[in-house]
Amino acid sequence: MLRLMQTSHEAVIVKKRGRGRPPKSADERNESMRRGELVKVAAQLFRQRGFHGTSTRDIAAAAGMQSGSIFYFFESKEAILHAVMQDGMTQAAVSQDAALQALGARANGVERLSALVRNHLQIMVGGESDFIPVMLYEWRLLSDAQRMEVSAQKDAYEAQWMPALQALHRTGKLKARPEIARLLIFGALNWTAQWFTEGRGLTLDELTEQALALFIGER
Repeated sequence: MLRLMQTSHEAVIVKKRGRGRPPKSADERNESMRRGELVKVAAQLFRQRGFHGTSTRDIAAAAGMQSGSIFYFFESKEAILHAVMQDGMTQAAVSQDAALQALGARANGVERLSALVRNHLQIMVGGESDFIPVMLYEWRLLSDAQRMEVSAQKDAYEAQWMPALQALHRTGKLKARPEIARLLIFGALNWTAQWFTEGRGLTLDELTEQALALFIGER
């Protein structure tokens, strides 16, 4: 009986000590960085050359790796394409959450929409924007399961716009139905990746003002 009690007590101690994820080792951190570099260069090459115009050898060479080493991280080029979109949406969600958190709870609908638009434009044309054109043009190449995963990320990202759009609709600043306005706004903003270059004409802040003037008549 005493032995059982001791064993149970030891199990509790082990359970408590095991709570939480252990810190990553240096090798794990290095692998994570190498994987991230592969995804980054793949996004750039897919954007420049298209999925079919880019080989795994091209991606490995751009990342400074042996051509066969890429399969340590990904089983196929299609898996890399999925990672480009999935990782891109993850980064976009983190950036958007930070933009909303910075506003505070008392921000009004115009302020929230402005922050959302400004952040989304930064995602469209900023230094990590390559995954957006890849999503737009290579979406059909994902498997059904992969599309469902990325779609869930995209839906969660876009859902955070609805409170601001609904608040603006209630006050009359937004005339269109919020759910339709959301689709139209994203259609317009996403296309900026095709024509806007920061430093040539408008700044991102000025472009944000123009977008608000178009969507809700605010500048």
